[in-house]
Amino acid sequence: MSISQKWHELNYFIARLAILSLVGVQGQLLIAADEAGNTEPITYSAHVARIINENCVVCHREGGIGPMDLRSYDKVRPWAPLIQLKVANREMPPYAYDHDIGIQNLQGDWRLAQQDIDTVVEWVNQGSLLGNPDELPPMPALMDLDEWNFAAQLGQPDIVVASNQVDVPASGNDMWAKQLIDSGLPVGRCIKALQVKPRGDANTVVHHATTYFARINEDGGFDREPATSYAMGMWGEIVPEGVCRPVFGESLYWDIHMYPGGVGATVPNAVFLDNVVEYGIWLHPPDYEARTTQELSAYQLDQGDLFIPPHGTAMTQGFHSFDHPVRIDSFAPHGHLRMHAASLEVFYPETGRTELISSISNWSPNWHHSHLYEPDSAPLVPAGAILIAKQWYDNTVDNPHNPDPDQWVSWGERTADEMSHFVVAVSHLDEETYQELVAQRNGNE
Repeated sequence: MSISQKWHELNYFIARLAILSLVGVQGQLLIAADEAGNTEPITYSAHVARIINENCVVCHREGGIGPMDLRSYDKVRPWAPLIQLKVANREMPPYAYDHDIGIQNLQGDWRLAQQDIDTVVEWVNQGSLLGNPDELPPMPALMDLDEWNFAAQLGQPDIVVASNQVDVPASGNDMWAKQLIDSGLPVGRCIKALQVKPRGDANTVVHHATTYFARINEDGGFDREPATSYAMGMWGEIVPEGVCRPVFGESLYWDIHMYPGGVGATVPNAVFLDNVVEYGIWLHPPDYEARTTQELSAYQLDQGDLFIPPHGTAMTQGFHSFDHPVRIDSFAPHGHLRMHAASLEVFYPETGRTELISSISNWSPNWHHSHLYEPDSAPLVPAGAILIAKQWYDNTVDNPHNPDPDQWVSWGERTADEMSHFVVAVSHLDEETYQELVAQRNGNE
């Protein structure tokens, strides 16, 4: 063996150790192998383009919210080292939910499989080769940037309720729009899916938009119940089959938080005129029958006690129990710039056991998610068990989202303040239905 060959093998061995240390891989995928065991280099055309096309270009395209276009090898290649870093650290695709902790069967899960992460990391380690252009997979059909997320699956929404227009300046303090829209919603109809989305470029200035079904009282006031919510990155909600989330009131109440100058990855620093947020509802037929009713609830986590000192940390927690069995269909923590982690647990008083349901150790204020559990894996909670929600905050220089660690931070609605609550979709069960679901789970194990 020549000296140059030995040197090449030594460099390759060192690179392997560095990459395995970076991503914490237990197994390794350093080269692709065919059925006969013959190995070949990892290439963009044969191995990586599919991963990019299926997971990245939905945002990383011309006009998309991603900061660069990744629709071809020539566009991807200059960013290969950054892609390797973001993928290895599970920062991209942006879906903060811990692996191997709690329930892992989720709907709309953006996380890459470990094998795909290994492939991208090793492709860059080998020099980010193009490979045979004839092996390039076709570019997938991409939905319009302003399209509803469930349009391909469910068609267009049955009802769209738009907020009133709001002009947002290029700079200034946080803004809120609280509007009651008399929209004539069909009270009592069962909802199939929901999505709130800013229209067009409004997504750069809308921090979050919470919607409530409102029922007008005789005295002119109104009662309200949560409908759904939007925060940067939220995809929408799908109600499980056989479950009814009813329309509570004929009107819709908007609570929209806007941030002049922009928030998130795209910061335009420009005046935005006539900003509108839309609420889309997909409905079941009028004769739809459901055995279970679902509601969306927001639970506060000791917000009055949330007070973070400069260069300090904090943790809040909240508890809730039901006098009947429930199924937890989704879980969405919410915070601002200092929040960095969250979890959902269930405590069973009869046994003293605590079960960790979901864990998020690297939460990002730029990407909120409502984690939708697959119906067959969604937590079944018996009567009397206690939900425990926890959120952690980091007001130090170690938090990359922290604008000023020298500030005292307390609960508040401004972006510079903090919030501490979580939103869950709960299906209310009778004891018979609960026992049937438990028996089905046990039979499937």
